[in-house]
Amino acid sequence: MPPVIEQTGAASRVALLLAAHGERRPDADNGGVFRIAQALAGRGLEVAVGFISGAPTIREALQTLVADRVLVYPLFASNGYFTRDRLVQILDEANDAGRSVEMLTPLGLDPGLPSVVMQQARGAAQEHGLAPGACTMILLAHGSQRNPASRQSTEELARAIERHGVFRKVEVAFLEEQPSLDDAAAAVAGPGVVVGVFSGEGLHGARDAPGLVARLGRSEIVFAGIMGTAPGIAELVAQAVAARQAT
Repeated sequence: MPPVIEQTGAASRVALLLAAHGERRPDADNGGVFRIAQALAGRGLEVAVGFISGAPTIREALQTLVADRVLVYPLFASNGYFTRDRLVQILDEANDAGRSVEMLTPLGLDPGLPSVVMQQARGAAQEHGLAPGACTMILLAHGSQRNPASRQSTEELARAIERHGVFRKVEVAFLEEQPSLDDAAAAVAGPGVVVGVFSGEGLHGARDAPGLVARLGRSEIVFAGIMGTAPGIAELVAQAVAARQAT
């Protein structure tokens, strides 16, 4: 298992906890989150990684940090149940030392995310010889019949990307809501790029999303990967930490 903490130098005044959902599957190493932590530790931050489902746990990660002030960056696609309720509960129960533990904006609502996802999709289009301006981008998210947070954050992300005018259109699709990827793709005439709006390499991001794109059977619609592993995510986190430290 990768180390819980990636740290350089002496203990810092402010520590960062990267909180993610994680996976317990035997073949899941949650490596993407640890790579982000390693990139941030290279900037001199005291960094720990903790998972709601997986190891190390949120409690274990929090206990390894020595700073009196801990900033928590939720690597989640929306401000749904896990971010708004479950993570808050776990942190409250785990904070035995009574330190200052402050929640930052989740990845899915980070104001810098649209640019990162746009660059990710543009790179995938160009890699496959497709002109971004001729492509429709499809944001494939989880969705939920019980909680609108996933849909709302995905639609907001789509609107923000569309305003840049890099892609012909930006559409949304969901695993557990309508429209499905099949339905969204059926309305696309010409090439397309699908980005998985998933923060980690769990079952949905690592298997479901690329599998659904392959099942379309359309060579002109390509999969760009999931947003959680896009180049630039570590920089988003660093900027969020710096902005909170400045307050």
